[in-house]
Amino acid sequence: MSQPIRLAIVGVGKIAHDQHLPAIAASDRFRLVGAATHGEVALDVPVFGSIDQLLASGIEIDAVAMCQPPQARFDAAVKALRARKHVLLEKPPGATLAEVEALTQTAEKQGVSLFAAWHSRYAPGVEPARAWLAGRRILSVDIEWKEDVRRWHPGQQWIWDAGGLGVFDPGINALSIATHILPQHIFLLSGQLDVPENRDAPIAAHLAMADMDGAPIRAVFDWRQTGPQSWNICVYTDAGTLLIEQGGAKLTIAGDPVDLPAEAEYPSLYNHFADIIASGAREADRSPLRLVADSFLRCSHLQVAPFID
Repeated sequence: MSQPIRLAIVGVGKIAHDQHLPAIAASDRFRLVGAATHGEVALDVPVFGSIDQLLASGIEIDAVAMCQPPQARFDAAVKALRARKHVLLEKPPGATLAEVEALTQTAEKQGVSLFAAWHSRYAPGVEPARAWLAGRRILSVDIEWKEDVRRWHPGQQWIWDAGGLGVFDPGINALSIATHILPQHIFLLSGQLDVPENRDAPIAAHLAMADMDGAPIRAVFDWRQTGPQSWNICVYTDAGTLLIEQGGAKLTIAGDPVDLPAEAEYPSLYNHFADIIASGAREADRSPLRLVADSFLRCSHLQVAPFID
């Protein structure tokens, strides 16, 4: 058996603690050897205040997982790639499409792997949904992604700043699933973004999209949901209705529940990253981020009441 990939993590915040670190610890294909982050964290590996210090430390590193907010990711990712480290980008892979293109070109030039890690695509119901929809004619799609921002992002100011995406931070998960399972290219027609008067980013979005045959695709993202949270995609086809619920943890096809394995998004994601490194590939799909960028370009903006965390 080959030696584990020596991995460092940059940005040890909530998503790193909740998902990345447990997935890395459980993997026999990776070994955590270092980290860089702002502030103090308790880990069993050396922790540095910047990626510059991490890369200059002399620690032998093969790959780096970038888990900091998207506004701060580009500079660190460029430095890691230029140091010939394989790079995983937590979603969204950048604050702009041009950033992700620049990172892709840099990875190609340096001959290392780059992985835009759309974790929701690894939910257990996603691949079965993709396989079933491959031979179907899509009639319409309804996407409902509603959650309570105070529950999932308490006190996180960066997410409301320009480049933080606001409600598209979770909404892009829905778009990553939709762009993966639907058999045709989808594009934005129009929409509305609800932006609190004291914030840069939207708290809700209403999108009208379509596929290349004109099938309507409607999406509603809202961060003001209380009570039960809603992460659903309903696809109406010529062979019946496919329903993804709970972000991909539950799947129903033509009225019949599909037996699915337990959720393992991040372990599956890291396993795929190891495969990408082993093959020398690069995988940086930008289609979900492109739809978000188009939303900021194409949608009307409605100012709504201030959001106070």
